[in-house]
Amino acid sequence: MKQHQPLAHNLLPDIIEAGCDEAGRGCLAGPVFAAAVILPDDFENPLLNDSKQLTERQRDQLRPIIEREAVAWAVSQVSPREIDEINILAASILAMHRAIDALAVVPQHLIIDGNRFKPYKDIPYHTIVKGDGKYLSIAAASVLAKTHRDEYMRRLANDFPQYDWQNNKGYPTAKHRAAIEHYGTTPHHRLTFQLLDQQLKLEF
Repeated sequence: MKQHQPLAHNLLPDIIEAGCDEAGRGCLAGPVFAAAVILPDDFENPLLNDSKQLTERQRDQLRPIIEREAVAWAVSQVSPREIDEINILAASILAMHRAIDALAVVPQHLIIDGNRFKPYKDIPYHTIVKGDGKYLSIAAASVLAKTHRDEYMRRLANDFPQYDWQNNKGYPTAKHRAAIEHYGTTPHHRLTFQLLDQQLKLEF
């Protein structure tokens, strides 16, 4: 794997800062997950990076390290029905709010992956485009959100094997869309998403 630049510890030093990220925003099925992580100032791990740049094995290696060494961490989700009701952007932000709310330690500042967020209580925040490749706490949040969501989708696949969720994790692969066309939808599908290719028509 290509070496990456070391990630920064904090955007604002000497305060309790939580990094936040989400996973599953582009999926056709399953919840959107988000994590919030507060790391100690001396946390170091040369492997930690944006979860999308890591292999599944590397993410699985990092997860217990992050959960053990973090000052505080939390993972939350927003259901497909909620996504359909409020849209995926609002649902992603809500998932992050729920994760922050579940932290055992109250952060003094938030750094958010991406460029969109809504204020959480009165805690100041910064949005950072590609922040999961720049700051350790956001990268840690990306790993936790991704691994917890993947684990959830693998369990769900046991009840719905025809959709291949154990491999695609709910993302819009050709096999997933073919299964929707053949078998229809489940309660875990996001009905406001384009579940089939545009030239195909799906009757709910």
